[in-house]
Amino acid sequence: MRIRLVTTSAAAAGALAVLTAIPAQATEYSSALKIRGIQYDAPGRDSNNCTTGNTYKEFLTIKNYSSRYTVNLKGYVVKDAAGNRFTFTANHYLQPGDYVKLRGGNGSDSDRYNVVYRDNCNFLWNNDKDSIYLYKPSGAGADSHAYTKSRNDADGNGYITYHG
Repeated sequence: MRIRLVTTSAAAAGALAVLTAIPAQATEYSSALKIRGIQYDAPGRDSNNCTTGNTYKEFLTIKNYSSRYTVNLKGYVVKDAAGNRFTFTANHYLQPGDYVKLRGGNGSDSDRYNVVYRDNCNFLWNNDKDSIYLYKPSGAGADSHAYTKSRNDADGNGYITYHG
C-alpha cells in the first residue's frame, strides 16, 4: 500500500510522528518530499465544469525521496504563483519511494491509485507559465519550481518532470 489514510486518536497520532530526511541528492531544501512532476495542461479542451470537465486530468505528483523514512503529508501546502493553495488536512503517509498525485476536481482519495483530490473544479496551474511551491507544515519550503510552456515542455504534452 503506497499511501495509508489513517484516522486515529490523538495519542496514536502522536506515536506516528512526522519524519523527514535529507534526500540522497543535493537540493535547494532539506526535505524528503519533492515535486516529481506536473501535468499543468490537462489533455483536451479545458473545462472546469464539475460534471463534464477535465480538471481531474491536471495533477501534481509529490514523491517521498527518502530511502528510510515515512512522511505524513498532513499540514503540507501546495501553492501557485497567484497564491491559490491546497493544504493536506488528513493523515496521508508516504512510505520511502512512494508518491501521491494531487488531482483537481472531485473524487475519493485512494490508497490503491495513490491519489488525493483537491475537491475543487477550478484549474490550479496556468497553461503558459506558473510557479509551484511545496511547504512543510512548519511553513518552511520543501520544494519549488517555475515553468514556462515554451522553455520546459519540449514535446508540448503539458507534462514536466522534476527530480528524476
